[in-house]
Amino acid sequence: MHTPQTTSRFFRNTRKTLLAATIFAAVLGLSGCALTTDRIELSYTPQPGITPIEGANKVSVSVQVNDMRQDKTKVSSKKNGFGMEMAPILAIEDVTVTVRNAIEQELKARGFQPGNNTALVQILADLTRFYNDHKTGFFAGDAVADLNMSVLVKATDGKLLYSRQLMAQGLEPNIQLMTGNNARLALNRALENGMKSLFSDQAFITALLSASKTP
Repeated sequence: MHTPQTTSRFFRNTRKTLLAATIFAAVLGLSGCALTTDRIELSYTPQPGITPIEGANKVSVSVQVNDMRQDKTKVSSKKNGFGMEMAPILAIEDVTVTVRNAIEQELKARGFQPGNNTALVQILADLTRFYNDHKTGFFAGDAVADLNMSVLVKATDGKLLYSRQLMAQGLEPNIQLMTGNNARLALNRALENGMKSLFSDQAFITALLSASKTP
């Protein structure tokens, strides 16, 4: 014969078992999603309100971006509910193409002319890191992307006009799923912040313009 105490204990234990099963199923479901590779399309949004710079139309610029990353196979990794890395997240387009197009868009907006190997000035960029890391938190996590690259500006005769190590970060905060979409948003922001930092550097713009004054 069941007493009220044993009946109450039975229902409490049943609720705990159901709760544990629900949590386990949720984690298992998230882990299942984390086992499939994501392929993401990165994009760049040009800076708004940019006007041509005086003299820029007299300067032709070529852009070369080299992939110097230690791991060229992925731009992020999915993680499960325990923060363990799972399936890779891949970029559909070669990241050097994405970065080069971003630089060229900003050059064009300022009036610089596209060029090839005979251009008055050449921008050489070595990409050493372009990667998103999903950070876990108690209630929510963050997608944090890093962009690191060295940037050189050279005149047609090989003279070094500018040199800089560029570092930028992009953040997609308060995420619940550590998957490709959140990685994409963070990586896009890292690229946008990197271009903003580079093109707001007056020494960089001056180096490009100085090529027009070279005999």
